[in-house]
Amino acid sequence: MTEGNFVDYVKIYVSSGKGGKGSTHLHREKFIEKGGPDGGDGGRGGHVYLVGNKGLWTLFHLKFARHIKAGNGGDGSGDRSTGADGDDKFIEVPLGTVVKDKETGEILFEITDDGEKQILSRGGKGGLGNWHFRSSTNQTPRYSQPGLPGAEKDVILELKVLADVGLVGFPNAGKSTLLSVLTSAKPKIADYPFTTLKPNLGIVAYRDFQSFVIADIPGIIEGAAEGKGLGHYFLRHIERNSTLLFLVPVDTPDIKAEYDILVNELTKYNPEMLDKERLLVISKCDMLDDELKAELKTELDVAFKDVPYMFISSVAQQGLTELKDKLWKMLND
Repeated sequence: MTEGNFVDYVKIYVSSGKGGKGSTHLHREKFIEKGGPDGGDGGRGGHVYLVGNKGLWTLFHLKFARHIKAGNGGDGSGDRSTGADGDDKFIEVPLGTVVKDKETGEILFEITDDGEKQILSRGGKGGLGNWHFRSSTNQTPRYSQPGLPGAEKDVILELKVLADVGLVGFPNAGKSTLLSVLTSAKPKIADYPFTTLKPNLGIVAYRDFQSFVIADIPGIIEGAAEGKGLGHYFLRHIERNSTLLFLVPVDTPDIKAEYDILVNELTKYNPEMLDKERLLVISKCDMLDDELKAELKTELDVAFKDVPYMFISSVAQQGLTELKDKLWKMLND
């Protein structure tokens, strides 16, 4: 998927169908002069549904479909015939799609399961035919009900990527490189900041045909929660991750300071981020010999008493098996 095709925020206008009107019909047949009322009911208007589809990863297919309308219900007719129901409209969305009311900002619901179906806009009820209004004192009612109008709604669809592990780090920390060696994903990799402009997903193959999903979130810088750099636009994708992998290069002047900045930005965006499992991964460790690594480990043992950490090198393929083992254990504990 190219970066331009990744869309995680759309506004759409939906309109359900109006109900058909009931029939005002009096039965007429040879040799039956006064057959009485037999007007049928109108059909209901079509609903607008949202349906979860695990095969979708983006809202790109809705980018230009701003107006979505269901069909109107058919009118009733004689012989107590009910009008046809209006055609329902089904909108497929990726798992993790949050639906908000555009006017109030209220979260209406969220699609999290494949095949899950939720009514976004309910169709109008069909009107009753005059057959329902007959009585001993009103044997030939010449009136029926009109159908109820459909509902109109402006909604916002926001995609929050459903991944088990979220990669968090400064620009050029090596997140895309790590994703490319752990999975079959092909993210853009270059030697300048902000090469990743959209979240990238990859599936990590583990032992016994098991797997988990890892997401590379675009680089965070100090002040991201206030809108600096790429801002907090992509931070919502981290909300769905159960484990956060903080990636810090070994040549960083102060590893603890960089880690604290990342944690602070996530906390300012959403304090609940502190409740997630965390793992600190020191990347580019092929530049260290055993003596330097031992010295650094002594410093990190003091600085990170409550946070587990590991040394890896994506380019030299060092520590990657141990990293997958650690992540799998954290996800399943």
